[in-house]
Order: sequence, then structure tokens, then C-alpha cells
Amino acid sequence: MNNLKIVSIGIVIIVLIASIFFYMANNQESEVVSDVEKTDSAITDTTPSEVSETTNTQTQTTPKITADDGFKGIPEDEILSGGPGKDGIPSIDEPKFISVEKATFLDDDDFGMGIVHGDVARFYPFQILVWHEIVNDVLPVNGSVEELSVAVTYCPLCRTGVTYERRVDDEVVEFGVSGKLWKSNLLMYNRTNNEDNESLWSQVLGRAVTGVHTGKRLTIVPSDTVKFGDWKKQYPETQVLSKDTGAIRIYGRDPYGDYYTNRDVSFGATFSDARLHPKEYVLGVEHEGNFKAYVADSLPVGVTTDTFAGETITITKSEIGEVRMNIGDTPFSYIGGFWFSWLAVHPETELML
Repeated sequence: MNNLKIVSIGIVIIVLIASIFFYMANNQESEVVSDVEKTDSAITDTTPSEVSETTNTQTQTTPKITADDGFKGIPEDEILSGGPGKDGIPSIDEPKFISVEKATFLDDDDFGMGIVHGDVARFYPFQILVWHEIVNDVLPVNGSVEELSVAVTYCPLCRTGVTYERRVDDEVVEFGVSGKLWKSNLLMYNRTNNEDNESLWSQVLGRAVTGVHTGKRLTIVPSDTVKFGDWKKQYPETQVLSKDTGAIRIYGRDPYGDYYTNRDVSFGATFSDARLHPKEYVLGVEHEGNFKAYVADSLPVGVTTDTFAGETITITKSEIGEVRMNIGDTPFSYIGGFWFSWLAVHPETELML
């Protein structure tokens, strides 16, 4: 009888613990879903009554954010709360990786970010990044390449996946999710022991927009938004970010629903451009205060040559969608994301269809 009571008590305890975990997971999910549900009052999604003539290269002539040394940050009234507070969306600070064979939770059509560092390839699935947005990682020493501390960043609202070297003033820093947005885009913050040394960093600009570091830039590390099936064929020994993140999330369930394909924009971003769907995926570049975007799907596999801001750009696209750009022998960085996001922060931009 005593043994039966002990077993019964044990079952009750297990059920209670399971209920608590289930509640926490759903509560955290609802915080992220609230980001999208709050769009009703913020969405401006109109189509002009007259469509301008379309050419291969087009330019918006509205005011632009310049990229010179006089950058003074962004207006505070343009910074909006995304719902969850500071670190309410937890960054992954001690990432774990598994082999392709163990990554059975991924389908071949699942997208993520791929990085190659020397002989090491890593894949960061969007189904994990959508719940965390930042992975503070260290790419190891191997071959002729040195250890590299990076922030793998992903903003679901803008589909901007960008990897930055996490070094500020020659110091390696850790980035967290601030819970704030600018033009619908992720604002990161650099963690310090003194909040006076913190700044907000725009993911799409790759620079600090408030605080002591305002105007400073982060260095982009090449990475690609690709399908897992393509990536593992190209890099069969790739390391895959594990779901063992230390957080309770429903990985594989995307809280943003059909947001990625509908015309909704939100959180301070507006859209009235008739040339592309707001969620078209583009690759944006900047050179000496000039901006241009390329429709990613329109770039052919192989080599494309383009002229921009007086420079000849060579664009190389692999069969799995890896893209590298160069001006001469010098690598030329780009930022991939939704068209509305690039246009929101670079309204005077050329567009190559």
C-alpha cells in the first residue's frame, strides 16, 4: 500500500512538472506571436494608382540615410517595442552542434544560415533562429584560419540573416536581443557590466544607432541563406545547430504563420512601392553612400558582372545559392532580406530586377 501511494504521488509530481513546462513553452510562444498580431495599427500597405515605368535598374528618389562619418543615429521616437522585453527572446550563448545524421528534425526544404570557416561548415536552422534571433558563436581555429567570434543574427520580420564579427573597439563582445525594433528590424545590444557602455545596433545597418558606440560598424562575415538539403549535399560534414539550447521552445512550429508571404509590414516600416512584392528576397549593397539591391532569385548560377557607383561588381552564385560579390579582388559584402526592409532604411536605392 505504501509503495502504491509513493507511485501515485510520483505520477502527480510528473504531471505537474509537465504542465509547468507546457505552460512556459506556450507563454513564450505567445510573446513572439504578439509581435505579429500587433501589426493592425502599424501596417501601411498600399499600391500606387500609377505604376512608374520599369527598367532593369530603378532608383527611388526619396530621402536616404547616408553612410558617411556624420551618422548621428536614429530618432528615438522611431524605436518601437516588439513585445518581449530585453532578453525576452533569449540569444544562444553556448551553442551546441550535431552531425547531419542526428539532425533528423530538419527537412531538406528547411531554410537556415550556412557558414564556412576554413574546413569547418556550420548550419543554423531558421526553425531555431526564429525563437532566438542571435547566436553568439566562436568559429574554431582550423587550417590557415584563426578563431573568429561571430554573432549569427536573424530577424524574422525582415528575413535578414546576417553574420557579424562580434568585435567592438578591438574587444570581443556578446550581443543580446533588446526587444526593440526600428523599421521592423531587430535592434541588438552589446552586453556589458556597465549599461552606460551599451548601445543599440541595427541588424540591417550593421552599426550602432544609439548610445556610446553610435556610428560604429560591425564587420560582416560571409554567410548564406540556403536550404538544408542543398547545404548538406555540398558540405556533408557540416555541423548543425542543436535544439539543445537551454530554452523551452516549440522548434519546428513557426509563430509567424503566413507572414513571410503576405503583404503585411509593421513596427514603423511602411510600403508603397509597386516594383516588387514587399517580401521579395533581395541582396542589398552599399558603396560610398550609394545603395543597390539585387533580386536574389533573378541572379543566375555562375558569374554576373554589374556596374554600381562607378565600380564593376562581380557576383558569383553557386548551384545551392551561395553568393559572393567582389570589386576587383576585394570582397564586397551584402545584406540579404525582404525588399520592404532594405527599402525602409535605404529609400534611395537602385534595384536590379
